[in-house]
Amino acid sequence: MPYAKVFDVDHYYEWVTEHGRVPQGEKPVMVFIHGWGGSCRYWHSTAQALNAEFDCLLYDMRGFGRSPIAPENREAVLARGYELETFADDLAELLNVLGLDAVWLNSHSTGASVAVLFTNQYGDRVKQSILTCNGVFEYDQKAFEAFYKFGGYVVGFRPRWLKQIPLMPRIFMARFLSSPIPAAERAAFLEDYLEADGDVALGTIYTAVSKRATEVMPVAFAQVNVPTLLVSGQYDQITPAKLGRDAASLNPENIQYVEIENTGHFPMLEAPDVYLDAVRHFLKTPSLC
Repeated sequence: MPYAKVFDVDHYYEWVTEHGRVPQGEKPVMVFIHGWGGSCRYWHSTAQALNAEFDCLLYDMRGFGRSPIAPENREAVLARGYELETFADDLAELLNVLGLDAVWLNSHSTGASVAVLFTNQYGDRVKQSILTCNGVFEYDQKAFEAFYKFGGYVVGFRPRWLKQIPLMPRIFMARFLSSPIPAAERAAFLEDYLEADGDVALGTIYTAVSKRATEVMPVAFAQVNVPTLLVSGQYDQITPAKLGRDAASLNPENIQYVEIENTGHFPMLEAPDVYLDAVRHFLKTPSLC
């Protein structure tokens, strides 16, 4: 498996290309960014559907999926903190290591927040950006404190034997979905969640849903200056569609908004044909060339 050293962490990455070979620069590159507790595995089907037009780069963010933190580097890596801007810096360095300049982005959930911040920090490297199931929210101290308490339980209780329980993947994914997805995808989600680094998983809960995020992200959305598509799931319980509409309304000149019916937090898997139609329609819009 290919790895790239990025700030003392071996980041797993893979190419999904039309002919299964490492790209030689003939096509534009689309980079896929996964969400909290996940890995790039759930982007495979979307990347395969788009690899006739793009060479697709998938990677696992620091501490998630197949990008674990080595014990000898742990202290230094954790000292960088968990602000989402640092994950945007990780992506910039990954592109540097792989010799990539300007790219297209396709991102999801917390990864979409990383994409927005990356776009504003490294705007000359982004042609177009797709954000799925993301938005802006208001600060609510009591709700946030309850969320942190619940998040602590969720991250703290992750025995590996959970994945041996036959119905556990279905139970685990129930809150995330409105329409069914393949059983193998549900099992992969559970496995990724169980394998995520505890410190990083908990740390990103505190940074992605925080008072600071309620202040930073609306400004970040308003500052986006590349063509961007924001996709929401109609019945998303994690990031309700209203939050996506609110984010898009902050920057109507550069952000298009699409809401996909009868889907939850993973519209690219729950309604792949509808999702791909929206993405392909958007990609035909002029990019900053």
